[in-house]
Amino acid sequence: MGKIFRYECKRLLWNKFFFGLLLVSLFYGWQVLSGVTILGVSHTAPFSPWSFGDYLCRMVPLLWIGALFFLTFFTSGRARRAAVLTDAAPMPPRRYALARCAAALAGTALLALACLGEAAVFYGWYFKWYHWSTLLLPALVTLTPPLVFALGSGWLLGRLRPWLIYVWMPVPFALAALPLPEALGLWNGSFFTRYPLTLEALDPAFSLPPAAAAAQCVLLAAGAALLAARARQGRIRRQAGEAGI
Repeated sequence: MGKIFRYECKRLLWNKFFFGLLLVSLFYGWQVLSGVTILGVSHTAPFSPWSFGDYLCRMVPLLWIGALFFLTFFTSGRARRAAVLTDAAPMPPRRYALARCAAALAGTALLALACLGEAAVFYGWYFKWYHWSTLLLPALVTLTPPLVFALGSGWLLGRLRPWLIYVWMPVPFALAALPLPEALGLWNGSFFTRYPLTLEALDPAFSLPPAAAAAQCVLLAAGAALLAARARQGRIRRQAGEAGI
């Protein structure tokens, strides 16, 4: 399985599309950091969890596209034709599915880490600030649920029709333009600009209201369940093939 994982990672990451997406993400991220984050949001410091969370919310649409882009390598017509061969191989198809899920997760994580690393360089360069432990929670809360959901839902759509992945890519941009309720404010970034103003402290510590925390947990659970279902599909296909169905 390790060899399959390394092969899939090489196929996903060692191509001009990945490097192009990486460069676009870094360029856009620096524009956000130097044009918006540096001023702070909602009267907080540029390196506060709220300003940092606002930066991450602005990066989520590009990271979402990157996650779905990785899936196109596995759901295209060419990949479907290759699946006929892998299903007939001695190794269980479930292992192929798990290796591909892991490769897609690894590629998405690398894009996210690049954005986090860029923010670290920015904070160190402009403010000599390195207290990253205070930003770990907003990073996990902001990035993990939507990106896991992007992979899970994108894989489901891609298995139905490969072109549905491309239709799914602009969803975060559409949500950013909608007046979502506070519980879904992490989807359009309004949470980080509005919620701090409702707290009494001048520069409040990071916290999530119960409704927003529940929404992120549901999103993460749904994405994880869809990825697990994708892995089970390989085993089901294998069993059906052995039974001659």
